[in-house]
Amino acid sequence: LFAQTLGTDHLDPDDNFFDLGGHSLSAVRLLSRIRTTLGTELTVRDLFEAPTAAALARRLASPSAGARMPLAPAERPDRIPLSPAQRRLWFLQRLEGPNATYNVPMALRLKGELDLSALREALGDLVERHESLRTVFPEADGTPYQHIRDGDAARPVVEVVELDATALDAALTRAVAHAFELATEIPLRATLFVLGPDEHVLLLLAHHIASDGWSTDPLAHDLSVAYAARRAGRAPDWEPLPVQYADYTLWQRG
Repeated sequence: LFAQTLGTDHLDPDDNFFDLGGHSLSAVRLLSRIRTTLGTELTVRDLFEAPTAAALARRLASPSAGARMPLAPAERPDRIPLSPAQRRLWFLQRLEGPNATYNVPMALRLKGELDLSALREALGDLVERHESLRTVFPEADGTPYQHIRDGDAARPVVEVVELDATALDAALTRAVAHAFELATEIPLRATLFVLGPDEHVLLLLAHHIASDGWSTDPLAHDLSVAYAARRAGRAPDWEPLPVQYADYTLWQRG
């Protein structure tokens, strides 16, 4: 697991994780892999105090190492609470008002013939697959909760904008500045900029309450799979996700 995280094939049990280029973000990745593979909970402090594979293995074998609850689909309460990370972002929006500070944009340049109908269907498939992309955050008695909308009711609208390539930067800047209303608006928007018959730029704009830097790769991959399937006249045949973010929230609180 050390070697996988550090991207190397050669690692001795006494090599120091941080001397080999490990840092705080890769430390979190390593601890996540340890949780998933070994079912044991460690902290970043554990890794700093025992930064070699040999030392960390001894710590894992000690009685103080905590076994974690398995992450699995959970029974959903009527009102799903927010995770700590979601609650921070919800609080900041309530404090500052809707703004674009926590928007996560991804712009994809598309060349060749574009099937707009298939793209719309694929975005619907994407939102259906990932509950976090169709979750809004209303309040009850001053307390926010996660409300997961039905897929059909949460299909994102694709705004189509025709423009000259010289105006693209300014148009992207305006679109990225959208302020999401978290209580009523799903945290994903799509804008298609048409630069010519065979050249487009697709802007996917998500709010950080539902997405982060790590989310962009699976989002782009799933959209590509769904678009190819819809171009072929069928729904994507992917396996359902084993857990959703709401399950993670309940697991984390437990």
